[in-house]
Amino acid sequence: MGAANVVIDTNVLIAALRSKRGSSHKLLISLADDLYIPNVSVPLFVEYESVVKREGMLANLSTEDIEAILDYLLSKSSIREIFYLWRPFLKDPRDDLVLEVAVESQSEYIITFNKKDFQGVEQFGIKVLTPKEFLIESGVLK
Repeated sequence: MGAANVVIDTNVLIAALRSKRGSSHKLLISLADDLYIPNVSVPLFVEYESVVKREGMLANLSTEDIEAILDYLLSKSSIREIFYLWRPFLKDPRDDLVLEVAVESQSEYIITFNKKDFQGVEQFGIKVLTPKEFLIESGVLK
């Protein structure tokens, strides 16, 4: 499998930065292996940034660490411009933000822990997987 086009939901990024044990952290580390290409829009990246920088959200990381991680993620990402807004499609507008990037970038996957929030996106040819499911499908985990 070549590098997959994906959009990562904010909850996966938070989980990856909170603990080094889970599949979300393994997913973030896999950026170095070019296993996937994360796609972001400016509004989605602003959401990442605002959530990870919330007071007490990532007490285990310094501001410098958070900035370095966000810079690295952005350097590995394809930045997408959204020229159309067809919201609302999903119940939560923040999930629509993720879906818009996935559709525009023709991503194969949305990676999230809240799969139920993305019901109906298969009509766009997008699979919704947890980080563990994605890593298994990619052959990283058995």
